[in-house]
Amino acid sequence: MTPILTIGVSLKLYLDLKASVDWAAQVAQLARAHPSITTSSVRLFVLPSLPSLCAVSAELDNLPVAVGAQDLFWKESGAYTGGVSGADLVALGCQFVEVGHVERRTVFGEDDLTTRRKLAAAVRSGLTPVLCVGEQAEGDPSRGVETCIAQIESALADVASETVPELVIAYEPEWAIGRAEPAGREHIHEVVGAIRDHLSHHPRLQSTTVLYGGSAKPGLLTRLDGSVDGLFLGRFAHDPRSLALILDEAFAIA
Repeated sequence: MTPILTIGVSLKLYLDLKASVDWAAQVAQLARAHPSITTSSVRLFVLPSLPSLCAVSAELDNLPVAVGAQDLFWKESGAYTGGVSGADLVALGCQFVEVGHVERRTVFGEDDLTTRRKLAAAVRSGLTPVLCVGEQAEGDPSRGVETCIAQIESALADVASETVPELVIAYEPEWAIGRAEPAGREHIHEVVGAIRDHLSHHPRLQSTTVLYGGSAKPGLLTRLDGSVDGLFLGRFAHDPRSLALILDEAFAIA
């Protein structure tokens, strides 16, 4: 069965190594028993911190849960202290890698050029990029659409002419990140709809998935009623019980 919805979880740097492994062990139990996973109606991927990547992968080994990384460097090798290549991530079993998150921009000083270099490196390595986009200030959805499309086109600028097998877009309006509630239903519907329409006409994208992030939590997927291809979750999925509730919703929709 082709997955109808995609659910991604980033652990960011909230969980230490032991807590990450414990979380992965509980997610493994979910994957073995939850009908959304066992019927392949939902695709689940998780992005642990780099030091916990191998241990989390071991907990999820031979289960239908994909693992990815929260970052990569744009070069495959060289004098780049602290850099991690896409090739090494693939060797560790990664299928996804996140690029362009607002925290990478504001905390680590990454700009549009860095984002596009990293996205191109991900594609070269065979990783599926999870490109985070979103407007800075709360306002009219049309401003969000304009910002997101500009960010997408900028991020794809260094990708070679060959077809990109899959691009995952995580629409995360900056103003909604860290709030108690996500953006409103109509706002998400309008922005994601415009992103989907734009991507459908892109000549080099073979497959696209558009998720909503930004304080996404249990109950949102039901309220969105098909407006998105899934959710990109942060702190609200760090409790496996909350993730289970979201998977319940996803299965009901699927």
